[in-house]
This record gives sequence, C-alpha cells and structure tokens, in this order.
Amino acid sequence: MPDGLAARSAADDRAPGRRGAGRRPGRRAGVLGGAAVLAVLLAGCGSARGTAHSAMPGMGGGTASARGASSVSAPTASSGMPTTAGMPGMPGMAAGPPGDGLADTRDGYRLVAAAATLPAGVATRYRFDITAPDGMPVTDFAVDQTRKLHFYAVRSDLSGFQHVHPVMAQDGGWTAALGALTPGRWRLYATFSPASGPGAGRDFVLSRLVTVPGRAVAVPLPAAAPAVGADGYTVTVSGDPGGGAVRPLTVRFTRAGEAVSGLEPYLGAYAHLTAIHAGDMAFAHVHPVAAAGASHGGPELAFHSTLRESGDWRLFLQFQVRGALHVAAVTLHIT
Repeated sequence: MPDGLAARSAADDRAPGRRGAGRRPGRRAGVLGGAAVLAVLLAGCGSARGTAHSAMPGMGGGTASARGASSVSAPTASSGMPTTAGMPGMPGMAAGPPGDGLADTRDGYRLVAAAATLPAGVATRYRFDITAPDGMPVTDFAVDQTRKLHFYAVRSDLSGFQHVHPVMAQDGGWTAALGALTPGRWRLYATFSPASGPGAGRDFVLSRLVTVPGRAVAVPLPAAAPAVGADGYTVTVSGDPGGGAVRPLTVRFTRAGEAVSGLEPYLGAYAHLTAIHAGDMAFAHVHPVAAAGASHGGPELAFHSTLRESGDWRLFLQFQVRGALHVAAVTLHIT
C-alpha cells in the first residue's frame, strides 16, 4: 500500500445552521439547472488514531481512527509525469449502467455540488446536496450501518480510498471533511436511503468526478491475490461472488499465523467492506451477514456480495481491533 494512510472522522448527525456563503450560489437554481458529471477520484486509507503511517506497497492495508472514517493515499507526483489533464491511460473513466454509482442522478434523485476540482496535499471540505425528484434537498434519511449517509473518495487507479461520514446542516446541505488528496482524478460516491418520499426504503449510490490538479503518477493495480497484509494482520478472502447474483463471501483474519477473534464493532458490524470495479469504478453493495453483538468477532466474517461485472475488483475492508481502525485492500478477479 502506498505511503500516507491517514484517517479522518466526522459525525453524520445534523449540524445546526446553514453553511457559509462560499458554499455555492443558489441552491434551487443549482438543482434545477442540473450538473455535469465531474472528474473525481479520491485518496487515502487509515492511520491509527488520526496519525499517518506508512503502508505496504500496492495499498495492501493501513490503520485509521476508530472514530469513523479511513483513507488510503496515492503516491506523490514526480517530475516529468503528465498533469491530470493528460492521463488517458488511467482506469476508471468509463461510463457504467445506472445503479452502479457511476452517475450523479438516478430516478430523480441527484448529487449536486459546485466543485469540479479539489486542492492537492491538504485536508479539504467537499460540499454537496442530495436532491429529490422535486428539486428540493432531501433531509429525511434512513440510518444504514449507523449512518444516514456514507461518502467515499476513490482515485481512478484505485490507489487512493477514503470513507468519511459528512455533516448535514439544517437546510439539508452536506459537508464532507476529506484528508489530503494526491493529484489525479477521483470519483466521489454518496450512498444513502431516503426515509420518505418517492424513493423511501431504496438504496442509492450517486457519484461525481473531481480533478486534483498537479503532476499525477498512475499506480498499477496489484495482482489478484486471496490474502493481503495490513498492519501485521493477514486478511484472506474466499468465495465466488461473481455472476451478478447475491453470493456469500468469507473473510478470515489472522496475525502471526494465529486466528484473530478480537474484532470490535465498527459501523454496527465487525467489519465494513467496499468493492470498486477496476475497469469502470462501478460501486458494489457488500453487506455483513450479521450485525455486531456485545462480544468480539472473528476470526471469520460472512458477507453478502453482488459483483455484477467480470474483471478485477478492489475490495477495501475496514476492521477495528483495540480501538484502532485498519484497512486492508484486496484485488479480486471475477470471471
């Protein structure tokens, strides 16, 4: 995993008041006028208790703050590399079918944001709205895995990953606090379920693209392998999740050859798993079979997965032990 695994956290409870004037002009005008899909991708995976730690090459794993979110960072740019505007070889730019998180609009619901670029190398805030088919901001969300909305930033070559929990203001606007991003293109995903309105009870994944200016370095995707190391732990994935149907996926945790049974609750489960397709950056739903109980979990956890496309997938597994949130990134090939 590249250096710079850093973690950030943010409550997703409603925050009082409207955000400042720098947010964006005219909420309703921005909604009704629509928004073009922007070039976006995100970096980062966790450092324990909010401090950055170096990680394994190829983004195998990292630690993150146990309070909420984690991230994996892409490498810094070197001289002589093309700018992000000239990166035709970077994966993740292809279009995809609705429902896979590759569009900012689905069934009238829209992810609306003004920013098309985000700064490189510094923590930043991304402001956005989720609007309903009537063009008004959605303010009533169902809770999923302890949060009303999950937000992800993923770099186009899958070398950068952040999972944060934004703050919602009283007017329905959201602010996501992101860790430092490396130059390149990032896709920003919001996953949510309205608690009322025409989309009540349905899961939505919407995204937009952003560009982080600067000289970008494309990172090759690590080869598919069933096991990967993360902060001294070994995470092994087994199962056949392909074919588009809901199928079981099992994850086993060991450390120094010994089974790990001390997994702690994180987001209502003993681990959180996110899957991104390497070809088009489609977002896959992967849910734990069982919720976390009062005791510890492990050494094996079961998930329900639906990976509709063949090819390589990058699985980002977040798990917590002794108050530290770790992130393991596994490449899985689906035939």
